Amino acid sequence: MKKLMKRLSLMFAAGAMGGLVNSLTVWFFGTKGITAHFGVAIAPALTASWLYPRLVWGGIWGFLFLLPLLENRQIPRGLVFSLGPSLVQLFFIFPAVAHKGFLGVSLGALTPVFILFYNAIWGVVTALWLKWTEK
Repeated sequence: MKKLMKRLSLMFAAGAMGGLVNSLTVWFFGTKGITAHFGVAIAPALTASWLYPRLVWGGIWGFLFLLPLLENRQIPRGLVFSLGPSLVQLFFIFPAVAHKGFLGVSLGALTPVFILFYNAIWGVVTALWLKWTEK
């Protein structure tokens, strides 16, 4: 039981770290006008109320890494698992919760590309964090 709790804690922490790097990337791209340059209206302010849920959800999504898939290939594993939060964001959060249209295209036509990119960062950071800390 202790080993399972340690593993669950590690998965959550790794996912939260991925969420932090993801969030800082989203904020940086918005602040520097990179998203605006591509016609995408994603430029959040770096506030606790914006960051906190992203860290928590990053940690929750980190539990995907309990699945025994591509266990010895960290980057492909992170990229595959990053599709989970991407699909939820594009097919549920944007249209049903945020009312930003299917795939969030009311934020800009390239919004899905940025979401896939940002979540790929989450997945790769989470996978690498786990590799570095599980030994």
